[in-house]
Amino acid sequence: MKKLRIFLCIAVACMFVAAWTLCVNALSVPVFAVTRPMCIVLDAGHGGIDGGVVGRETGIKESDLNLSVTVKLKTILQQAGFDVVLTRKTEAGLYGAATKGFKKRDMQRRKEIIEESKPIAMISIHQNYFPIRASRGGRVFYRKGSESGRQLAEEIQRAFNNLYLEENVKERSAATGNYYMLQCTEYTSVIAECGFLSNKADEALLVTEEFQEKLAQSIYEGLAAYLAAVSGA
Repeated sequence: MKKLRIFLCIAVACMFVAAWTLCVNALSVPVFAVTRPMCIVLDAGHGGIDGGVVGRETGIKESDLNLSVTVKLKTILQQAGFDVVLTRKTEAGLYGAATKGFKKRDMQRRKEIIEESKPIAMISIHQNYFPIRASRGGRVFYRKGSESGRQLAEEIQRAFNNLYLEENVKERSAATGNYYMLQCTEYTSVIAECGFLSNKADEALLVTEEFQEKLAQSIYEGLAAYLAAVSGA
C-alpha cells in the first residue's frame, strides 16, 4: 500500500509539471492559430547565382543573410501555431538551370508558391544597399493601394524602429514599392529590408546570429500586432 501511495504521488506530480510546462509555453508566444493554422509565406530574397547585394566590409552575400533570418522567423512562427511555407529553403535559386531568363523563372516560381499556399500574408526578406554609406536601419515596403499591405508594413516598421532605437538609428517610415514580389499577387505582401549592407555599423550587426534573431522576433511582433488589429482583438 505504501508503494502504491508513492507511485500515485509521483504520477500526480508529473501531471502537474506537464500542465505547468504547457501553460508556460502557451504564455511565452501568442498563439493565433488554434483550430486551423493560418498560413504565412516567407520569401528569402535572391539565391543561387543571384546573390543580391554584398557587404562592404565582410563580403557576405545578401542571399545568405536573407535565408538565415527567414529560417529563424519560420521557427518563431511555427511555435506560435502558424503554417509556414518557404519559397526558398536552401542556398539555391528557384530558376532551374542557370540559363537565359533565369531571373524571370525564379520570380514566376515564387509567385506560384504564394498562390498555391493561399496565405494570410507574404513576407519577403531582404537586405538594403545605398550609395550614401550613412544610411541605416530597417525599412518595409508594400504595394500601393493595398490597405492590408500598408497596415502590415507599418506594424513591422514600428518593430524595426524599436529594434534600431537601441543603436541610436533614426526612425523610418513604411513606404510603397513597385517591386515584383509586391505586385505579382493580390495576397497581403510586404518586403522587409532588414538593414544596410552598405553601412559598416549595420553590417556588423546583420552578420551576427544574435541580431538576426532580433530581426526575426521584430518581424513576428509586427505581424502579431497587425493580426490583432485586423481581428479586432
